[in-house]
Amino acid sequence: MTEPKEQTPAQKLIGDFAPKLVELTDDVLFGDVWARAELSPRDRSLITVAALIAGGNTEQLPGHLNRARENGLSETELVEVITHLAFYAGGPESESSLGGFVESDRSTKAGDASADRPCLATGPKAVDCSHPRHHEVTPVRGKPRSS
Repeated sequence: MTEPKEQTPAQKLIGDFAPKLVELTDDVLFGDVWARAELSPRDRSLITVAALIAGGNTEQLPGHLNRARENGLSETELVEVITHLAFYAGGPESESSLGGFVESDRSTKAGDASADRPCLATGPKAVDCSHPRHHEVTPVRGKPRSS
């Protein structure tokens, strides 16, 4: 008898709701795009983390920060990305990413397998917190963004 294969992060998050999106994410994004030799996994992680921060898409940041560490980026380099982007993507986007960074850092140090879940400070499973920037509505590309 074969043991069941461990679910991918996409399967865990949205597998029951959007199986085709999971298939494309697992097979095309991670099975093909991330495997291409034209960029190293380290460079792909750097680009992905920067794109998520610049776009204000911090929900996926903890999982990608963990992947970035696995792909050779140091804590110092990741903090520098956040600092650098404060001047190009905006202060609120960079500051919001710190919640994902802290969550990712804590889960990494604790060996927590739940690091691939959405950021609890800014994501759809938001928790009550007192940080005002986590709950601001910031216009992005002319459209309001909800927290």
